[in-house]
Amino acid sequence: MTEPSYIKLLESGEMARRVEQLMDMLACCRICPRDCDVNRLRNEVAACYSGLLPIVSSSTPHFGEEPALTGTRGAGNVFLGLCNLRCVYCQNYQISQTFKEQRRNEISFEELAEVFLDLQRRGCHNINWVSPTHFAPQLVKSLFIAAERGLRLPVVYNTNAYDSVEVLRLLDGIVDIYLPDLKYSDSEAGREYSKVTDYVLHSRAAIKEMYRQSGDRLIYDEDGLLRRGLVIRLLVLPNDIAGIKDSLQWIRDELSPGVAVSLMAQYFPTNKVGADRYPLISRKIRFSEWMKAIEQMEALGMEEGWLQDFDSAAEYYRPDFGDTDRPFKDIADFQYDPQI
Repeated sequence: MTEPSYIKLLESGEMARRVEQLMDMLACCRICPRDCDVNRLRNEVAACYSGLLPIVSSSTPHFGEEPALTGTRGAGNVFLGLCNLRCVYCQNYQISQTFKEQRRNEISFEELAEVFLDLQRRGCHNINWVSPTHFAPQLVKSLFIAAERGLRLPVVYNTNAYDSVEVLRLLDGIVDIYLPDLKYSDSEAGREYSKVTDYVLHSRAAIKEMYRQSGDRLIYDEDGLLRRGLVIRLLVLPNDIAGIKDSLQWIRDELSPGVAVSLMAQYFPTNKVGADRYPLISRKIRFSEWMKAIEQMEALGMEEGWLQDFDSAAEYYRPDFGDTDRPFKDIADFQYDPQI
């Protein structure tokens, strides 16, 4: 099995330098485009409500990611608490927007390293950082500790794409697989539904940097598991709030028609969504909306990636983080359609 790319950086001493650079950025926090400028090294709290120590809300083998990530033993999901977005429909709102409660889940860097190692011992195929943006420096520091102790799994950066290009450049060679959401093609939708400014500007710049590092080639091992690459997730929203066609066209024209796209049908109106406040997204997507998105992919010649199963996705992706060991339903209730 090919070693993850961060091992070379560890052995050369470059990873230690990257850790130092990333941690220094917390002194005047600019870890994401919010640029809060607070000193998180002194535990001052940023707009994401996080301070110095990482927050882990759940860590578990997970079978609901793309098949090339879950394999037979699951992706090693590490669900980070809190978030730099405020998506009104967030299905992980129990851990992303319960600010006081999540601060109780702070752990040390050494404890987080042990979380990674435990997932490796449990047979997971990778370490999947879910919502990592606001804890990127802390994650890399803990990865450094875990790698020194024998961690050899590839790292997945599973992000909302509201990321700092400066941070992403420092992750080059540390992250093996980039798994960003591209939530909207209109920044007004980002302001309305995720409460951030210039989402399109920042997310596209971030994904361009991910593409610079990874290109459009997916690298698999002998068992068909993804070891390196870029997969862009597009969540279909009711009334085409996400602007799927525009995002697909941007991916094709600005990156490559060979970039892998994971088209997702899992939207369910939850968290703060209701017909009175957000009427345009107050229902599940219709089958006709799902088929339109698939047709747009085909018309644009996007042939690499995955499709979620329309009938089961919305049910499976309704987690209950009251059960931190197993927040999702059994995999028997869920499946991805074959690779496009």
